Amino acid sequence: MTSELTVDVKDFVLHLEQERRMSIHTVSAYQRDLNRCIVFMEEGDLSSWYGLKTKQIRLFIAQLNREGLSGRSIQRHLSSLRSFYRYLIREGKVLTNPAQVVQAPKVGKRLPSTLDVDQVTGLLDHVEQKSFLGCRDRAMMELFYSSGLRLAELARLDCRDIDLADKLVYVTGKGNKARVLPIGGEALKAIQIWLANRDKEGLFEAAALFITKGGGRLGVRSIQQRLNFWGKKQGLSDHVHPHRLRHAFASHMLEATGDLRAVQELLGHADISTTQVYTHVDFQHLAKVYDRAHPRAKNK
Repeated sequence: MTSELTVDVKDFVLHLEQERRMSIHTVSAYQRDLNRCIVFMEEGDLSSWYGLKTKQIRLFIAQLNREGLSGRSIQRHLSSLRSFYRYLIREGKVLTNPAQVVQAPKVGKRLPSTLDVDQVTGLLDHVEQKSFLGCRDRAMMELFYSSGLRLAELARLDCRDIDLADKLVYVTGKGNKARVLPIGGEALKAIQIWLANRDKEGLFEAAALFITKGGGRLGVRSIQQRLNFWGKKQGLSDHVHPHRLRHAFASHMLEATGDLRAVQELLGHADISTTQVYTHVDFQHLAKVYDRAHPRAKNK
């Protein structure tokens, strides 16, 4: 590889590591993407970053596309180039960012896999509440499905965030945005059983809602592991994780109500397009809603 090109990339990598304090994995991804661009430049006899123009970057993106890279990977390559050129401008090595106006192929939005109502019911009912762990895990899983919480939201819940009388949970979501959510009857019952079990074990002074046997707050990794444990025990083929229960909550609510705005509020999404990605309605349900609602749907 041409020394001038690689030296600039090495300096950029040091900048990411030492000034921006990025993780090793992130820095490695930047370096791989830029080294791939260097190979393209050398094939085209380009020896400096100043000489790489928008036209060549479009050719580079087209080549990546022909090689079969996914739209997401191509977007990452382009993002790496944009960040790199912002650094070069700051260092006075180039005047403009030729990657800024280049667009990557659109990435199709993937729908997360979900569980149907029978699968969720079987999973939750399978968790017996005869032990400390069983009581806790059942309460966690019921609350995930009842209120559509994010993993981080559930992990940071304190006992004071649960209003048993009004059947509400007070949640702090992304960007420290607060929202109040209803708690379903089964979840409420499971939480009450869990709190009684905690008190019996002498752990009534712990502030966190979901705790270990030692009284410490249960971390996100441990929550993930417990859900996966129960999923495997139930014999579910796919990995059971918190987001699948959140997605099941959103999907089942939308299928039952058809109210996308209400589901958006419950999930805490700022943009309704995010809700559309996280929820899906099967066509048969949509057809029934259409037949019921559209004034000219049926033949007279």
